Amino acid sequence: MTQSTPEAGKGPAGIGEEATVPVPAAASGGPVSHAIFRLARLHRMFAGQLLRRIGLHPGQELVMMHLWELGPQRQTDLVRLMDSDAATMTRTVRRLEQAGFVRRRPSPTDKRASLIEPTAASHALRHQVEQVWTHLEALSTTGLSDEERTAALHTLERLEQNLVRAAAEGADAGEAAGAAGTAGAGGQE
Repeated sequence: MTQSTPEAGKGPAGIGEEATVPVPAAASGGPVSHAIFRLARLHRMFAGQLLRRIGLHPGQELVMMHLWELGPQRQTDLVRLMDSDAATMTRTVRRLEQAGFVRRRPSPTDKRASLIEPTAASHALRHQVEQVWTHLEALSTTGLSDEERTAALHTLERLEQNLVRAAAEGADAGEAAGAAGTAGAGGQE
């Protein structure tokens, strides 16, 4: 089976759509990766435009979704749920708190921790967030049949699984390589 390579600036072979960003020759070895980059950039841009109308920034609505569904959470739990880092979550929670969408209260089980909980104002926002996500989904999947949407979701999930697996294997390989490099460095001077 032969595979044609898209021309620079063109979409996948056979579709003929112009890419939103020209595909540089150096990216020819990664057309799927470049397409993911372009798609993620556009998706985030549209999400940002829609969310700004209701007083949120991209990512904040995901934190709120978890809080609405799970109830009050420790900030460390939000970091884990969102696969985020502590500094980013601290900024996100601080901004949500300043906007009046979350509040902190002491944890009843751990005096060192506080719980982040949604406020009544955020509960009033929930319907708007759901509408934004419905609209974003419609923008993203316009012209796709139900079967194509299902196939696209399946493909995206497979891509995510591949990268999660690679990250886990890379962490294991990186630790092994680091240990081997440390052991080997001891004998060389």
